[in-house]
Amino acid sequence: MREKKPWRLYALHILDCMETIARILKRGDLWEDDILYHAALRNLQTLSEATQHLPDAFKAIHPEVPWKKITGFRNVLVHDYLGQIDPQTVVSVIHDHLTPLEVCIRKALSALDENSL
Repeated sequence: MREKKPWRLYALHILDCMETIARILKRGDLWEDDILYHAALRNLQTLSEATQHLPDAFKAIHPEVPWKKITGFRNVLVHDYLGQIDPQTVVSVIHDHLTPLEVCIRKALSALDENSL
């Protein structure tokens, strides 16, 4: 039987992906550099996959994050569905949707750390 990893590890992994995406954006424009575009896509895929391992109870108390849309986005990234993802969508996700997720994850980790003192 495989032991389940604590959700905290997945939350930290999500933040790591966000930091990597921020570093990718500092290197150039996703519209002009396909290497940066694909690096950002890979980190979005990894981040989205990690959200699948957060507990349902955690997601239920954070309705401000569109968990089902993240799952749908992950499915499109993983399965490519005939190229439905374009740079405009990727840039929009990064600039418009990662911040609420980051705030949620940071608050949850902070509360977890405070409760463990």
